[in-house]
Amino acid sequence: MPSRPRLLALDTASLYFRAFYGVPDSLKAPDGTPVNAVRGLLDFVATLADAHSPDVVVACWDDAWRPQWRVDLLPTYKTHRLADPEAPASEQAEESPEGLAPQVPLIREALGLLGIPVVGAPDAEADDVLGTYAVSWDGPVDVVTGDRDLFQLVDDAKPVRVLYTARGVRQHDVVDEAWVRDKYGIEAAQYVDYAVMRGDASDGLPGVAGIGEKTAATLLGTYPDVLAIAQAAHDDGSTLKPRVRQSLRDSLAYITAAVEVVTVKPDLPNLPQPAMAPPDLDGFATFAERWNLGGSAQRVLTALGHPTDD
Repeated sequence: MPSRPRLLALDTASLYFRAFYGVPDSLKAPDGTPVNAVRGLLDFVATLADAHSPDVVVACWDDAWRPQWRVDLLPTYKTHRLADPEAPASEQAEESPEGLAPQVPLIREALGLLGIPVVGAPDAEADDVLGTYAVSWDGPVDVVTGDRDLFQLVDDAKPVRVLYTARGVRQHDVVDEAWVRDKYGIEAAQYVDYAVMRGDASDGLPGVAGIGEKTAATLLGTYPDVLAIAQAAHDDGSTLKPRVRQSLRDSLAYITAAVEVVTVKPDLPNLPQPAMAPPDLDGFATFAERWNLGGSAQRVLTALGHPTDD
């Protein structure tokens, strides 16, 4: 039986932010535009493609980095990332370093010239696009991200892995169910419940007072999910300690909302099935020269199976 195609699904913003902060900003185009994030992102794609030999690469995009429906459920969601918290909701933007903003459209253009589809969806984060492809793709999926919340997608049976870049793209961890179990003492399918109880300042999740990582893992060893734990908190016959019981009771509204906020969408409608387009090699060569992409351009072309004679 022929092997099923492997999908490399990029949490694109996670990668270009990492590239921006990890590659010197002295790398510039002839007109002075910084290109460190562009070059870094292309090097990341090359490194990952070399390591995992995907059949298809897709760049998942934040069409809405902070969807209103998530904010309606949990007003603290990502508030610390707002460039201007006082701005009207329709005008609120993510705080971004000055040198990165002009590079984002260049990154999108470079990916298009390479034949890598860039896919977003209305009112959805890249996480939701990744979640949908994790379910719908007929084959193995490698999700590339620095976001721990996406550990919820890990599924050995499909299989879906997370290539976790917290230690760097070259030193990324290959996260499967055993990795999550060893790291956190929970099942990957319980990661949402774990994150909701523990909290996550990076996403504006306050967590449940008095419940840290160890207590959350212990509770999830006894109960299947956080809603079952919350239900036990209202059962005077359960074995929950009084302090934990009261915290869970006080946090029921938060728990209910946060579970929905943290869970990525597995079924966004009308997403195209990712497919690599033929690269525009001449167009990419012109683009690379104009923006001084140097060896990064050659490396990504070679990794994607389009070596040049240069």
